[in-house]
Amino acid sequence: MQAFTRLDGRAAPLSLANIDTDQIIPKQFLKTVEREGLGKGLFFDFRFDAAGNEIADFVLNRPEYKGSSVLIAGDNFGCGSSREHAPWALMDFGIMCVISTSFADIFNNNCFNNGLLPVVLAADEVSVLMDEAKGGNHMVSVDLEAQTVVSPSGKTFSFQIDPVRKEKMLKGLDAIGETLQHAADIDVFESKRAIGQPWLES
Repeated sequence: MQAFTRLDGRAAPLSLANIDTDQIIPKQFLKTVEREGLGKGLFFDFRFDAAGNEIADFVLNRPEYKGSSVLIAGDNFGCGSSREHAPWALMDFGIMCVISTSFADIFNNNCFNNGLLPVVLAADEVSVLMDEAKGGNHMVSVDLEAQTVVSPSGKTFSFQIDPVRKEKMLKGLDAIGETLQHAADIDVFESKRAIGQPWLES
């Protein structure tokens, strides 16, 4: 998992509330367990019409928001099913941070497990970011170490995060990486077990 320390990037405003995981990545794109390539299905029904043409006024299709790495979202983002493909699709599209007033619990956990940072701010703060991202300057800074978001105009907002999750994000540790930190201890345990309980090794 890639470490997340500080992100300076373009922010795209998506003010809709209750965006569920089926809207983030529709079911027809769930036939793979590969993370690469899922970006093409991100917000598919919002981005494309029935003929497969881009819907010009959808925010991520607009030229000024191409390449956005931060999504400013409405309340209760990521509700619905537990599909892990949702954060995969966001990250494959290039979005590394989603800012909202709240996230569905399972989606929130899946984000942390895959290196996408979900930031919770107060409603008035999200509103400021949303409004500013709609202006001429779309650049924001998200600093995980300092736990701050800096708006395009320079306003600074602080966010809370579980310290254990913060540390894992800063180090780029997923569940496997966290386990491998204790590889030496695991090797010692397995060696002792092999000597003391050899029947378990057969």
